[in-house]
Amino acid sequence: MLPFTQPNIAAEELAAVQEVLQSGWITTGPKSVAFEQALADYLGGGVQVRVFNSGTSALEAVLLAHDIGPGDEVIVPAMSFVASANVIVRCGATPVFVDVDLISRNLGADAVAAALTDRTRAIMPVHFAGRPVALAALYRLAEEHDLLVLEDAAQAIGSQYQGRKIGSSGNPVCFSFHPNKNITSIEGGAVASADAELMERLERLRFHGIERKPQGGIDVPEWGGKMNMPDVNAAVGLAQLPKLDAFNRRRRTLVQMYLQLLPGHPALQLPADVDGHSWHMFCILLDWRKTGLERHEVVDRFRQQGIAVGMHYPAMHLFSFYRQYGYRPGDFPNAERIGSETLTLPLFPAMTEQDVEHVCAVLQGILPVQ
Repeated sequence: MLPFTQPNIAAEELAAVQEVLQSGWITTGPKSVAFEQALADYLGGGVQVRVFNSGTSALEAVLLAHDIGPGDEVIVPAMSFVASANVIVRCGATPVFVDVDLISRNLGADAVAAALTDRTRAIMPVHFAGRPVALAALYRLAEEHDLLVLEDAAQAIGSQYQGRKIGSSGNPVCFSFHPNKNITSIEGGAVASADAELMERLERLRFHGIERKPQGGIDVPEWGGKMNMPDVNAAVGLAQLPKLDAFNRRRRTLVQMYLQLLPGHPALQLPADVDGHSWHMFCILLDWRKTGLERHEVVDRFRQQGIAVGMHYPAMHLFSFYRQYGYRPGDFPNAERIGSETLTLPLFPAMTEQDVEHVCAVLQGILPVQ
């Protein structure tokens, strides 16, 4: 079965894990510190990096570090993995959904501006599938209204915006290293920022609120969680990071094949290629009504041909939990169409050209003859 994604684990990762296990120090330690520095060097811009046990924890910690909580609102796209909204609720704040562009699946400044209230404290743009959000207008809007911009770059390690890597601009940006991401640390995440005070607070928040004294001893000046990354995970990340640019180049090559081989068809909407895209996923829209099939029947067709496909993602405001905020079908048409028609085709560096050709042939066989 061809999976829709697959981590690239090689001898370097296995050796790195063995080294840590044999060292006697397997929790947070020197490998985590080294991974933080390696990420900071990769991103550039003079940022610091702190690693976490997940990208979700990283997002939550940044919100907590800015004292965002009950009574506050955070604007977030209605189309994303649900973690983007869950962390807002976890902090006691209210997620305010906005619709996304149908092709980029990213939010825009105009939609955000229309959703602002006197309770808005932050904007959380999500770089969907690695495509960079148009950040300039969002940052101008945030500056006008004194708002935090917290970039959810869980899917965008290695992406660039206006010639700079996402994460290098100095504002808080969060990454994920889950096994389905462009590089992995098994589980893990990170925050990049140029704000030294923020980074100090994140260190406390990720590990029980502990503050270590220069002369020894500790204090606990505030609440903290348990969000640290173990050295085993960091060692895998350190082995993966030097391969990231090559992984992303291979993803881009495979995407170009998809875009060249897939036909123009009224039932099919393809993603668009843009500069700086790291292509975490290749998500199409398929109008099931025009194929004469239900989505589960299309998924079964692919599976019968040895191909696994994904569905990324349902519109978040339609989940039963988020209905309590008053959201209903029809509120965000683009997000809802994406949620109902999306299909994620296989994309990962170890795929072959023949794999792409096979996927395209199966899809073409599903599309009705024009």
